[in-house]
Amino acid sequence: MPRFQRQTGVTSPGRLILGIDPGLAIVGYAVLAEQAGVLQALACNVIRTEAWMPQPARLKILYEQITTLLATYRPGEAAIESLFFAKNKKTAMAVAQARGVLLLALSQAGLDIAEYTPAEVKQAVTGYGNAKKAQVGEMVRILLHLKAVPRPDDAADAAAVAICHAHTIQNCKKRKGHE
Repeated sequence: MPRFQRQTGVTSPGRLILGIDPGLAIVGYAVLAEQAGVLQALACNVIRTEAWMPQPARLKILYEQITTLLATYRPGEAAIESLFFAKNKKTAMAVAQARGVLLLALSQAGLDIAEYTPAEVKQAVTGYGNAKKAQVGEMVRILLHLKAVPRPDDAADAAAVAICHAHTIQNCKKRKGHE
């Protein structure tokens, strides 16, 4: 069971955004509140499954944990990193299945789901689409006014996805207002 790390002193948010970094062994998640352009982290952590477990059991855990997270925070928006195909096709297939379960849970919760490539997330958070993990983590820390970079990296990556979504939607609204 993941720890849902609520931050204290957070005002009533204008928007609640759930960011997800999908995986089978580790799913990063972050719930951000946005009000008047200011982002605050309400939760930033990971859901883990054990490698020794059969894959259907691992997928069930992901589904149950993400639905618990959705019920706890009731975000109004969700963003997930799109699948990046690496050299290992077996790993890519497992991540794709986990991502499908996560998308199902988000869809069942009635959320519109935005998807961003890793390069889009890095560009939105650091200004550079080929930024290193350490650069992304540090910008997450700065943008969310945190004392430390979220750990593990999957949690920081999920926060970066949520930040990307917040910035992308804000920029779209600004552009529409100027047309």
